[in-house]
Amino acid sequence: MSGAGRTTSRNPQVGAGKTVPRLPETEAVLEVRRAVRGWLAEYAPEVSSGVAVALSGGADSLALAAAAVVEAGHVDALVVDHRLQPGSGEVAAAAAAAALKLGCRSARVLAVQVGSAGGLEAAARQARYAALDAARAGLPVLLGHTLDDQAETVLLGLARGSGGRSIQGMAAFADPWGRPLLGVRRAATRQLCADLGLTPHEDPHNSAPEFTRVRLRTEVLPLLEDVLGGGVAAALARTAEQLRADGAVLDALAGELLRAASVDSNSEHSEGSDSNGVSLSIETLATAPAALRRRAVRAWLLAGGAKALTGKHLHAVDELITAWRGQGGVAVGGGGPGSRLVAAREHGRLTMRLR
Repeated sequence: MSGAGRTTSRNPQVGAGKTVPRLPETEAVLEVRRAVRGWLAEYAPEVSSGVAVALSGGADSLALAAAAVVEAGHVDALVVDHRLQPGSGEVAAAAAAAALKLGCRSARVLAVQVGSAGGLEAAARQARYAALDAARAGLPVLLGHTLDDQAETVLLGLARGSGGRSIQGMAAFADPWGRPLLGVRRAATRQLCADLGLTPHEDPHNSAPEFTRVRLRTEVLPLLEDVLGGGVAAALARTAEQLRADGAVLDALAGELLRAASVDSNSEHSEGSDSNGVSLSIETLATAPAALRRRAVRAWLLAGGAKALTGKHLHAVDELITAWRGQGGVAVGGGGPGSRLVAAREHGRLTMRLR
């Protein structure tokens, strides 16, 4: 999944005396520009060195790049070529050329090798983000996710059934990833492209019914909008935003609980040692509200090296605290060849060790 090749083009028309391009003041253009301007004001007030934009050549990322050039000034376009379809190199080159025409400072094509772990969608996402992170040169990377994408993400999280965290959707900023368009509908980005005379690339994967997200987009959300009288996508996005705000408060309180329950295991005389040198007091955890306890335990497990935690993992570990019947430890997805990372209850404490 590493980058297999990189081609960078510099825009000769962009320099110290750069003239900000003028865009038509249509409704769609102004909406996207306001979204980008608001994001920059809140999350990146100092952007003298610029931002990077992940550009696929689709309508969302083209609209984002066009608005970012005006609002942020210096924009470097990063185009990932997944090499999963015939002609993908030509598509990537066309996207880079469009970026330079829009006024981006540079456009870089990143060719990647997509593996197979976790399925095609997950492997492509991992390869894409790794390549973007390696190429961003310290700049925040703006992604073209829209309100529609947010609604789809919330529905996917709801199907997982892992609690409020799974339906919080995508964050507007999770360093280094920025999503200025989470309040903008996909129709607006398409209209901006039409207003600017841009022809977006239509990725065949975006209409392939074998992908769950595509079926949500083309079948489930339209049906919900029809049955419930419209406004479903916006309502789902608002729900995600509210849950994210609530989650931030709960996470802070859970952090206080985790500090109160933590015991330095390596200073104790016990068999073996915990993977992160910290065990947790069962008594402290058991007397805490369930919502805080589970969040604290989740943070502790992740810090100790647990991987791919699910609601089932967390429920089983929580039962070690609140429904103790002498049950054995819980494998929590970490470890290595010949060993597993296991959370267990020992002498009134919750421990996590390789076994």
